[in-house]
Amino acid sequence: MTTTLSNLQKYLVEIAKNDKQGKKINAFLQVRGEEELIREAKIIDEKIKNGKAGKLAGKIIAVKANINVKGLNASCASRTLENYKAPYNATVIKKIKQEDGLIIGMTNMDEFACGASGETSAFGPTKNPQVLELIPGGSSSGSAAAVAAGFCDVALGSDTGGSIRNPASHCGIIGLKPSYSSVSRYGLIDLSMSLDQIGPLARNVEDAALLLSVIQGKDEKDSISQEIKSVNSKSARLDINKLKVGVLDIKISDDRIQNLINDKIEKVVKKYGWKLEKIKLNYIDLAVQTYYPLVYVEFFSGTRKFDGRRYGKRIENSAGVEVLRRILGGSEITKAEFKGRYYYLALKAKKLIEEEFSKAFKKFDAIVMPVYPILPWKIGDVKKMSVQDIYSADALTIPANLAGNCAVSIPAGKVDNVPVGMQIMCDKFQDAKMLQIAGMIEKV
Repeated sequence: MTTTLSNLQKYLVEIAKNDKQGKKINAFLQVRGEEELIREAKIIDEKIKNGKAGKLAGKIIAVKANINVKGLNASCASRTLENYKAPYNATVIKKIKQEDGLIIGMTNMDEFACGASGETSAFGPTKNPQVLELIPGGSSSGSAAAVAAGFCDVALGSDTGGSIRNPASHCGIIGLKPSYSSVSRYGLIDLSMSLDQIGPLARNVEDAALLLSVIQGKDEKDSISQEIKSVNSKSARLDINKLKVGVLDIKISDDRIQNLINDKIEKVVKKYGWKLEKIKLNYIDLAVQTYYPLVYVEFFSGTRKFDGRRYGKRIENSAGVEVLRRILGGSEITKAEFKGRYYYLALKAKKLIEEEFSKAFKKFDAIVMPVYPILPWKIGDVKKMSVQDIYSADALTIPANLAGNCAVSIPAGKVDNVPVGMQIMCDKFQDAKMLQIAGMIEKV
């Protein structure tokens, strides 16, 4: 029988071999002290032995560096906060500890979650464990790479416009964005408060569902959080014979990716007898233009506390280009002469997209589409790309955040030996249904 201790030691060996020495992957920014980890693992194993352990007992968990874990560096992969030690546990961390999950360390990320490649970290880019010269995706780059490289069982990331699903797709693992407000954001250093959601990354749907079942739920410290039906609820059982799936009818840059998704879903439909239909969604082409004004304004507002007096260094003097771009954008949009015009127009467009998805989910149980319209690029090639091209690559993941829906990336196969993810999206608070659908697709 595998113990927490033996599981931990296996991962520590892998991290020492492939992450710390020469930083082959560069997934972790901080790994907790070995003595402390071993001591905690032994306590958990004793609980298991006595039949008193929580449902995460034995699981080794990595945490994105924008989530507060008491005593560890919540640096957001930035020089601004490189010496900031979290003084408290985020609600998700508190819940994980209550269920005997063992936190192994803090993972690399795009700086302040500003990026989609894992390259904007102040501490060097994370590499894709599947193909080392390629980006792993972002902004939850280190969490995805840590899971894919076999450095932990599961990891926490945060998803504002695809930051969990994007790296999950590129690294060939499961990445889950829960319904907005279903998981407390207390203790998350936010990028955009109206879009952010903490969620799990895992090697299989079962582990992702397990971690979500622990972290979800109402929290008095997050006023928008709410209780939803447990992802393990028996009442959410599907009538698979009546399942209807919509395939988003949208032109993407790489036909090979779309063809792979189409082949996968056709095999699934044939196996289970589901109904399949193409679907067009209005306003989805406005997603990127709607998303960035919201992010710029909310990020600018959220970073005003990083003035060099209370937390670390002044952000304008210590952060990288992408962070400064978003701060400058937010500063311009919020100027008095605009009277909030662009922000409120973005909110109106957000509402239109939300209503469009709401109508679609009256007809379909789930909508499937690619996660990313292109294959991951080589590390460093981002310098040859325009900002517009980089931002537009998030066009398929951003809509779920704007609508507040749940969405998950699961491996669909490979193109040129590079992993490609299929995105499954369900209506708000239908996370349990979505995970059951994902679990069935995973078996095909």
